[in-house]
Amino acid sequence: MMHRREFIASAGVTAVASRIYAATDSPARTAKVTRLFKSPEGHPNALETAKEGFWIGEQVSDRAHLVTFEGKLIRSVDTESSNTSGIAYGGGYLWMGANGKPTHRPVKPTDATTGEVIQVDPKDGKTVSRHPIPCGGGVHVLEYADGKLWITSLKIQKLSQVDPKTFKLLHQIPVHLGRAHGLAWDPPGIWVMHSTDRVIHKLDAKDGRILEVITLSKDDPDPHGMCMYKGHLYYCDAGIAPAGKDNGSPYAGYVCRIDLG
Repeated sequence: MMHRREFIASAGVTAVASRIYAATDSPARTAKVTRLFKSPEGHPNALETAKEGFWIGEQVSDRAHLVTFEGKLIRSVDTESSNTSGIAYGGGYLWMGANGKPTHRPVKPTDATTGEVIQVDPKDGKTVSRHPIPCGGGVHVLEYADGKLWITSLKIQKLSQVDPKTFKLLHQIPVHLGRAHGLAWDPPGIWVMHSTDRVIHKLDAKDGRILEVITLSKDDPDPHGMCMYKGHLYYCDAGIAPAGKDNGSPYAGYVCRIDLG
């Protein structure tokens, strides 16, 4: 009789997905990625859904662009974020993940020196408040859901849920791979993109248990920011690798849709 691990391998799922599947007994699927359009500046490292379309956070300029779902620019705002890695929209504000000092532009006095969340007025880009990452360290992505803000606490490899009004820590769940780089709320779970492994986990928001696994191929655009719209996951390729290096992706700058096979 064919064992589960052998069955998964025979179905063409990657070795990484097979290992995770065997360890967690969670459904595993491969993604079909469709490239949609390029971001206004070509270095999108944050992606969020709004009523009008997508908010895109650019890693180099740290601007936030609101575009239609087809990629047409609606408006842009300059922000005091730096090395932007993550954007959320909720409660009437933008929330920007400032992952420390910039790597591709001159330093400004307002730049973060470590990971911070910047609360931003979406009309003019002015800073409303600044907050350190729970438990310190860097940040790669944010998600606003049900009046709460989820943050990747990279230093401790967890997702932290905070009250955005007080920034009081409410809840934490573990992530299971490194470089958590995208979040999308899909109750009762939350999707987490792991860029280095090209694996997306749907985690139980209560305890972090893996509910589902999606894998990207090595030939797909490099995964960074992520969001969800009408049942589809979307992500962007910043064109930038860790330490600010060029990631070599031929699809740098693209916003993409994930169709599940």
